[in-house]
Amino acid sequence: MSIFDSLWVEKYRPSNLQEMVLDDKTRISFEEYKSTQMIPNLLFIGNAGIGKTSLAKVIAKDVIKDSQYLYINASDENGIDTIRVAVTNFAKTRSLTGALKIVILDEVDGLTMDAQRALRNTMEEYSSNTRFILTANYKHRVIQPLQSRSQSFDLTPPIKSCVSRVVHILKQENIEVVESEKKNITKLIKSFYPDLRKTVNELQKCCIDGKLEINTYATHLEFVGNILNTLKQDSLAVRKLVIQNEQLFNNDYATLLKQMFDYIIDKEQSSMETKKQLLIISEHLYRSALVLDQEINFYSCCIALEQTE
Repeated sequence: MSIFDSLWVEKYRPSNLQEMVLDDKTRISFEEYKSTQMIPNLLFIGNAGIGKTSLAKVIAKDVIKDSQYLYINASDENGIDTIRVAVTNFAKTRSLTGALKIVILDEVDGLTMDAQRALRNTMEEYSSNTRFILTANYKHRVIQPLQSRSQSFDLTPPIKSCVSRVVHILKQENIEVVESEKKNITKLIKSFYPDLRKTVNELQKCCIDGKLEINTYATHLEFVGNILNTLKQDSLAVRKLVIQNEQLFNNDYATLLKQMFDYIIDKEQSSMETKKQLLIISEHLYRSALVLDQEINFYSCCIALEQTE
């Protein structure tokens, strides 16, 4: 058994449309594409871990039969030469089967502006035989001409479907789930939602000797509470506390900010104070996608929160 067979996130990666975690409206659209064997250019938007790349590959392998496809990670190969050479050389010839050729550009928001402009022309020139599937975490980083040439889908999965997927995995792995842990499954999913990939990774970590023992959510909740309590007493001590416990949240400051948001919104306090704190966290959560140092961004959020006390 290979290491990928032992990793649940790889073992249960969707291989066909039926296995994808999608909302009903999106699923109907792709079932129609499968029925007609025709697709438009597509742009998949949303957080990491929601299945954008998986769906792109499912379309190439399952939805459009006998298609040839080219996969490029656009955040790694982000220059104009990637479009002019690799993409153009692939797109300009017809497939041997007569089916559509598909170009998957993963994380297209990582392409330079020149590369995105070159892609715009390539999509238009070879539209008779090639379709483009673009994925992006941030829609505003994709130039408008690419957006207008594609049908956009936000692939954020319904939380109920995430729960069903997790329950399916636990059953397939014959994991024993005691009654007291059932409510913690939903809490775990909400803790990392909409990142289903991270949820599955955390779920596997919580399964020991065939039993489910979810303490991740409780530990994170306790840690967030500790941060906020420390902030009230000594704001300078917060940075040291967080850095010393980075392994607890895998150095993922964006997730920590989201957990802090959830923690505060569940607290009983004055409505105006809650709103101010949530706006501060939301602003720093947005900045986390842009800044070079996530830890400093988080600490600046804590200082801003201190001013609301």
